[in-house]
Amino acid sequence: MEQRLFIAACIMYVFSWISKRFLLNKRLDTPFKFSLWHGSFLLLILSCAYFVINFVISSSSQIPFSDNGFSFKKLLVWLFLVGSIIYGFFSAKKKTPEGQKALIKSDLDWSNTIYFAGFTASIVMFFFIQAFKIPSASMQNTLLIGDHLFVNKAAYGFRIPFTQVRFMEFNKIKKGDIIVFTFPAKTKDQENCGGYQYGRDYVKRVVGMPGDKIEVKNAVLYVNDQEIPSQGYDIYKDIIRFKEDRKLSQDVYQILWEDGKLEHEFGFVLRDDFGPVIVPQDSYFAMGDNRDDSCDSRFWGPVPRKNIKGTAWFIHWPLNRIRIIK
Repeated sequence: MEQRLFIAACIMYVFSWISKRFLLNKRLDTPFKFSLWHGSFLLLILSCAYFVINFVISSSSQIPFSDNGFSFKKLLVWLFLVGSIIYGFFSAKKKTPEGQKALIKSDLDWSNTIYFAGFTASIVMFFFIQAFKIPSASMQNTLLIGDHLFVNKAAYGFRIPFTQVRFMEFNKIKKGDIIVFTFPAKTKDQENCGGYQYGRDYVKRVVGMPGDKIEVKNAVLYVNDQEIPSQGYDIYKDIIRFKEDRKLSQDVYQILWEDGKLEHEFGFVLRDDFGPVIVPQDSYFAMGDNRDDSCDSRFWGPVPRKNIKGTAWFIHWPLNRIRIIK
């Protein structure tokens, strides 16, 4: 999300800078050039808005989102954009010189506001705090559907933009932490949990550290061959006692799990009978507190350290749910 805001801000900044150069060199002195410039402004501002809003909706939706192929929604968006450009072009063409000056001032004010707000928001979201909405029941009763929370992105250190380099790690990731991370899909067309999850943010609890042996037997979690008793926040009432008919070697099982393909081999069986697997280095095993209704590392593999954005910190909405998350 923060990267999309930053890109949108950069686009508007470049447009604002070029526009000022054009005005200085009097390259917008004809009705046609001025109208074309105003239409381009509308195209950019609406495209940037769609670019950001579409990502927010798709990443917080409970319905898996795919941006591939034709859709009626895309057709409506394109029609709206083309219509806006045509309207902007002809409305600007009718402006008097005084009207052109007022429109230029308005457009540049909007452009400056957008890129300043975009830069500020992207910096805050990249380094410090990000808003997140709970879309499913996988973390119930710790986090409920519709909870709005803040993610503390500084908890595990700051990341240099567009790199995996981190510095000032205030805390180490540990078992029991509730983390927010980008889904660890290898490709955009990888399907898990009933659809495409590429680029979406997930929230789960860390139950396994790098090098840990993880196994689930009859719905009971084992870490390094030690049974993990209920911690009070975990739910697994609907226990189905069955064992998968494994026809794979341990090495192949491990590889399929790390590649996010184990779900395609065993499906729902993995919920109550899973593993054993070894959590790779620089990766973590994450599970939902509501283990009966959570699509997590049992199904799609480990969470790489580079995918972890921060820790779930504070519920700010609804009012009766305001609290520090533990």
